[in-house]
Amino acid sequence: MKSYLIRPACVLAVALGLASCGGGGDDNYAVAGSVDGIVYPGLVLLNNGGSDLPVAPPAKPGDAVSFSFANKLEYGDTYNVTIKNQPLHQTCAVHRNFPLSASDTAGRLAAINVRMECFINDNPIGGKVTGLTKDNTGLVVANGSTSGTVSIIPSTTDTTGAAFDYTMPIEVFYGETYGVTIVTQPVGRRCTIENPTGTMGDVAITNININCVPST
Repeated sequence: MKSYLIRPACVLAVALGLASCGGGGDDNYAVAGSVDGIVYPGLVLLNNGGSDLPVAPPAKPGDAVSFSFANKLEYGDTYNVTIKNQPLHQTCAVHRNFPLSASDTAGRLAAINVRMECFINDNPIGGKVTGLTKDNTGLVVANGSTSGTVSIIPSTTDTTGAAFDYTMPIEVFYGETYGVTIVTQPVGRRCTIENPTGTMGDVAITNININCVPST
């Protein structure tokens, strides 16, 4: 009878010992989430500085992409999801509406849901203006028909028409076309534009030069 009572007690002790050592299945918190707005490949996420996780664009443009790290966490473990590599032509970050989602402690919520978002990069366009003196006011240029206009104002002390830089007020997104035109010619000058059209790449456009000569 004595050995009969000892045997179940030993089984119970072993079970409790396994649970205290993590054998009870505590590592069931997946570090998962989603990425909005991703269009191009190349995004790589990290959790706690390791475990590279590539995230590809969705099959259907506009859909969010779900992700989940392979290694799960135990209750009380911390996680910190960061970006190792940005995708081509885009910049991603923690979602503006969920700024605290990328770093927390497993178990504080029922599930880990990291939210990220990506945006297409944009860059300025512009160039140099030559041939305008302080008396040649009134030059107005535009990029297309929907990006507004900008007045090109020469220095109030320039009498020689020295070159100066200008930049259009609205940046252009990667892959979009641009077309700078002269809306209004300046007083006493006739201006033309070099390299007025193109497609935005990954760097600022600085060669849309405006050359002005005395009008006849």
